[in-house]
This record gives sequence, structure tokens and C-alpha cells, in this order.
Amino acid sequence: MKMVIRVHMTCDKCRSKAMGLVASVHGVERVEIQGDDRDCLAVVGDGVDAANLTACLRKKVGSAELLTVEAVGSEKKPAAASETGEASCPQQWYPGYYSWPGGAYSYCYPYSM
Repeated sequence: MKMVIRVHMTCDKCRSKAMGLVASVHGVERVEIQGDDRDCLAVVGDGVDAANLTACLRKKVGSAELLTVEAVGSEKKPAAASETGEASCPQQWYPGYYSWPGGAYSYCYPYSM
């Protein structure tokens, strides 16, 4: 998801504060400053709540308004293990790591989420 937020940023300190705040949000992959006056933040991320992010910017930096929200077309496919019919388990057996092979059980250990 890509969103553009216009934030009232008058100096480099305000820009740095706004970019740091947006970059610290879980799910944000990339932040860029855009616009002729360098007053727009372009945020790319997965699972980011645009309204919540805009409200947080209003509270910490100053006036902010959400301009656009659009979906990014590059969706990643799941791993190729599902095509072969094997269950994808993130843990594998490594000598000294666990004393049992990871493929011997039908569930993932520790607990799958």
C-alpha cells in the first residue's frame, strides 16, 4: 500500500522528526519526501493504518492531511513448498539445534501462530 500524506514541515528538524516517526511504525518499508515545497511524505508499507498514521503525525508534528492511498501491484507469492505438497515448517533439523528432525511431526514446533 502506498499513501501520500501532506504534513506542515517548515524546517529540516520537522522533516527529520516526521520521517523518524513514520519509519518507526510497524509495517513501513520506505518513506520519501515529495512535493515542490518538500511537504509531502510518501509511505510504502504493508499493513499500515493510514488514518492512524495521519492522526499520529498531527499529534506529534503538526497539521497533516491524507492525500492518496493506493495499492501497490507487486504482490509476493508464497514459498514453492506449497506447490510440492509439503507443509511449510520454518524450523528444520540441524545437528545440535534440536534432537529430532523437523519433518517427522505434522505441526511446527514451537507453537505455530
